Amino acid sequence: MSRDDAKRPRQFADVLVERGLVTREQVEEARAQQGRLGKSFTRVLVDLKMVSEPVLVALLAQEIGLEFVDLGEYPIDPSAAALVPESLARRHCALPIAYDGVALLVAMSDPQNVFARDDIRTLTGLEVKPVIATRSDILSAIGRFNRMDTSVENIAAAAAAEESEAEDLARVQELVEDAPIVKLVNLLITQAVNDRASDIHVEPQERDVRVRYRVDGVLHEVMRSPKSIQSGVISRLKIMSDINIAERRIPQDGRVGLVVGGRAIDLRVATLPTVYGEKVVIRILDKSSVLLKLQDLGFSAGNFQRFETAYRKPYGMILVTGPTGSGKSTTLYATLNILNLPDRNIITVEDPVEYRLGGVNQIQINTRAGLTFASALRSILRSDPDIVLIGEIRDRETAQIAVEAALTGHLVLSTLHTNDAPSAVTRLTEMGIETFLVGSALDCVLAQRLIRRLCDRCREPHQPTPDAAREAGIPLGPGGEVPTIYRAVGCQHCGKTGYHGRMSVHEVMLMSEEIERLTVERRPSEEIGRTARQQGMRGLREDGIEKVLAGDTSIEEIMRVIV
Repeated sequence: MSRDDAKRPRQFADVLVERGLVTREQVEEARAQQGRLGKSFTRVLVDLKMVSEPVLVALLAQEIGLEFVDLGEYPIDPSAAALVPESLARRHCALPIAYDGVALLVAMSDPQNVFARDDIRTLTGLEVKPVIATRSDILSAIGRFNRMDTSVENIAAAAAAEESEAEDLARVQELVEDAPIVKLVNLLITQAVNDRASDIHVEPQERDVRVRYRVDGVLHEVMRSPKSIQSGVISRLKIMSDINIAERRIPQDGRVGLVVGGRAIDLRVATLPTVYGEKVVIRILDKSSVLLKLQDLGFSAGNFQRFETAYRKPYGMILVTGPTGSGKSTTLYATLNILNLPDRNIITVEDPVEYRLGGVNQIQINTRAGLTFASALRSILRSDPDIVLIGEIRDRETAQIAVEAALTGHLVLSTLHTNDAPSAVTRLTEMGIETFLVGSALDCVLAQRLIRRLCDRCREPHQPTPDAAREAGIPLGPGGEVPTIYRAVGCQHCGKTGYHGRMSVHEVMLMSEEIERLTVERRPSEEIGRTARQQGMRGLREDGIEKVLAGDTSIEEIMRVIV
């Protein structure tokens, strides 16, 4: 999409304007940005979101007389894809997808890249017939067809052949420097990153070792390896993350920073002794995700406006609630990205510090050294903060200091484990905080869950029966007609799951005089919830149903996540 830009931009820009895809003003803006950024004209159009990449590439294919291929739907021939090494395919953003008996059909983002065509022709000895596909589709397909499936089998077999049953530490040290073990662990991590996994589970079983990835919140088994390489793989992971390999009786944790595919990745590694050996769970922290904007997290317009009124205030307490893994930390980090200005002193106390934020003073809890949430908070309040982020309110002492900080002119952000927003009020009072302090300090409670997004390549429209719609909570039309919603199907793009990526559903409860009075009177959370809904709060399920009607997710996903 780039090499012919020098001769094409003006002509192709005219075509885009004639089709009504862009305006003349947008063309001029893109040309100005092109000179500043040093990118191709078409890439600037895509980056500025003036034209979607599939539309632009399809039009480009039409203009130069080549076929446009949607790789999310095209049945790629694995034997053709295997003809070109991954490094070459990524360098040229080109992937063989079929062989028609005469020529190799090659999907390219820039079909006029003669160097790419010559390299593939020389390597394969076949004529190259180019077709056009989007850059993102090609890179995704390269990741899929350079999977570890057969590689892991071969590497695991090689490692098992060299492994002995001896458990002495000298042997383990030799083993973890052994090429097959190192390569196997690197493949496990690389493939997990390519598959968008958030966690890797390495689990010793009675006769083998199971490896699972958590993708979009759901665990998937990816391989089983011989029991004989268990010691080598686990010890390699422990050495990478600076964990004591000689200690196998107690849980340990560590972390390691890597660069995978040009992306900075942090791995948080935790070991857990089990009856069959040490289980290792690796949390993958992609540093680019900390740059997310609040608007990208799935807030509806109404919920975002309500939440914004809270975090724009100079003081008060904002709580984000939900179970483990519901995206609470991501929401808090995205909020800090907005609040992080040079005239503010922001201090966080976390356990652990998951992401490093520029311009923010972050404190890592260390209970062995006596640095707890409560002791750190006391010191923070003597350091002239404007905004304080507490990773989690776990006990009465932490809650008490946080409430006092909110009452003395600080904006306090924290998380709490409750099922919904109204329960946060009763949870604080159950911790022993005086009800009048809770009512005065608490300003907003945001409850959230993570749901999977429907894959936009394969989702299909579906009309449930009126009874099924009523049971699910889907509102019917004036005449009782059932709205059309979408359901999961499964394709190559989404790994046959029907879902690709995640988003949040929220309920935002703002404190009012009525809710504050109910808090002081120690009324149950159900009554507080009813009052909050009367004052405009939308429940988690209501927000989820709104996203179902918008085609973002399925009713089955809402039923799976929200009680």
